Amino acid sequence: MNSKIWLPAVLGLALVLQACGSNKDRTSSDGTYGSTTQTSEPYTDRIAPQPAPLDDSGFDTAAAAERALSTNVIYFDFDDTAIRAEYRGVVDAYARFLKDNPSARLRLEGHADERGTREYNLGLGERRALAVESALLAQGVSREQLSILSYGEERPEDLGHSESAWSKNRRVQLVRQ
Repeated sequence: MNSKIWLPAVLGLALVLQACGSNKDRTSSDGTYGSTTQTSEPYTDRIAPQPAPLDDSGFDTAAAAERALSTNVIYFDFDDTAIRAEYRGVVDAYARFLKDNPSARLRLEGHADERGTREYNLGLGERRALAVESALLAQGVSREQLSILSYGEERPEDLGHSESAWSKNRRVQLVRQ
């Protein structure tokens, strides 16, 4: 089953089951159980939380945006500056955030793995950061909100000397300032 349909369905079922749950053992503000005193807003404690807004496909856009903003690293393929499809949502979320918050600033830190010369890797890190900057600018982000810094191979995320380690070091980190 498609995960875009399955996850909202499960969450919806959980909300329905929670809303239908028992009122047993609820304590009122005066410490009594099952108080019958009416307030100006009856049953407000029984209203289920409103689900997050869904887009046309039934996908929880607010939760996806929050997850994307919590992701602050975009990984790249070997010797490549193209942003992988799996990180397009991250770029989109940061673009929306920056456009909605004109005073927010973002530093794009480019990195490379240890293969190649120091100079080449500094340039590659910069080209990767420029690729992310270009994607953000294309979505209407102000250039003044962005800065670029390349570390090349100087700040590895993983100190190993294997493909697994190198794949973690080929990245752009998005740092809110």
